[in-house]
Amino acid sequence: MLLVSYDISNTKLRTKFSKFLEKYGERIQYSVFEIKNSERVLKNIETEIKQYFEKKFTQSDSILIFHLSEKCTITRYGYAKNRESDILIV
Repeated sequence: MLLVSYDISNTKLRTKFSKFLEKYGERIQYSVFEIKNSERVLKNIETEIKQYFEKKFTQSDSILIFHLSEKCTITRYGYAKNRESDILIV
């Protein structure tokens, strides 16, 4: 699982980056995404960020990618706690 946090100054780039992340994961805060997928897909996401987005980032932008294992514990409170047990019916 990846936890991706970003602070991008350029509105157009920030929108493109968030739409890119929305394809793979769930927005858990305004600029934080949780991405659960196979190792191959997670590596592809990082590769695409590096190859496409990295050259567009400026020194004022900040992107953090946290690699979380299945053994990591996540403690949730408030709205985040409710999201943990949400059921999607399609």
